[in-house]
Amino acid sequence: MVSTIETRPKKKTHGLLLALPGIFWLVFFFMLPLIIILALSIMTPSRGGIGGDVPLTLDNYDDAFGGVYFRVIEQSLITALTTTVICLIIGYPLAFFIATQKRPFMKQMGLFLVILPFWTNFLVRTYAMRTILGQQGPINAVLLNLGLIDEPVRMLNTQYAVIAGLVYGFLPFMVLPIYATVEKFNFSLVEAAHDLGANDWHAFRRVILPLTLPGVVAGVLLVFIPSIGAFVTPDLLGGTDGFMLGNLIQRQFRGSGGNWPRGSAISIVMMVLVSASVFIYLRWGERED
Repeated sequence: MVSTIETRPKKKTHGLLLALPGIFWLVFFFMLPLIIILALSIMTPSRGGIGGDVPLTLDNYDDAFGGVYFRVIEQSLITALTTTVICLIIGYPLAFFIATQKRPFMKQMGLFLVILPFWTNFLVRTYAMRTILGQQGPINAVLLNLGLIDEPVRMLNTQYAVIAGLVYGFLPFMVLPIYATVEKFNFSLVEAAHDLGANDWHAFRRVILPLTLPGVVAGVLLVFIPSIGAFVTPDLLGGTDGFMLGNLIQRQFRGSGGNWPRGSAISIVMMVLVSASVFIYLRWGERED
């Protein structure tokens, strides 16, 4: 009995020692930068960078929610939500199709094609989309050859190009969580629903969708969170028409004419938006449990 009691503190000590690298990583690379950004967000800008006659102020948050900056936040939310909805519309049937394949080869091939884009750098894929959507790209070439248009359509440097690039980049993040839930789904429940008189639509709405909803919510978060803070895709495909939060924050921190306190305040606003979506997911998960 004594030896058992004595080993418990040792196990706790060993567990704490094993967790120290992870704790250090979180504190040094997450908590400390967050505290610095939070402190910067309430300072006043000056020619030297930060700090003026009045060192602390909330004017940076007023700027973030006013004028052109609020329109960028609004446009970023709309773009991220649109990207998420399109990924869900495309990704759910695709994940369902892959997970319900009877032949293992077809299932493995479907998963391989989904994760294949990850083998290429995201920047390279974005440049590929820039070529595809360009005035001399294959889309315009096909439309011109079919006689559907008389001159190349301007697709680059638009919000639609940004959405197309984000959907292309983040679609696998929607497919994979849904695939994981559909693969574990017990399809005998669908047969039972049909035996009770439900048609295909009612069986999907009352049985399949509720039981695969955890994968849907996880996919929505995995697409929405990186979409709202995207920088490379709006910068290369959107131009001024596709300006988003990531570009706005980068512009505030770049060069001598930047405004670090305002950029920090906008960063905090974006983090609050992302944290709110995660909080909703956690609350939803507790309710489902």
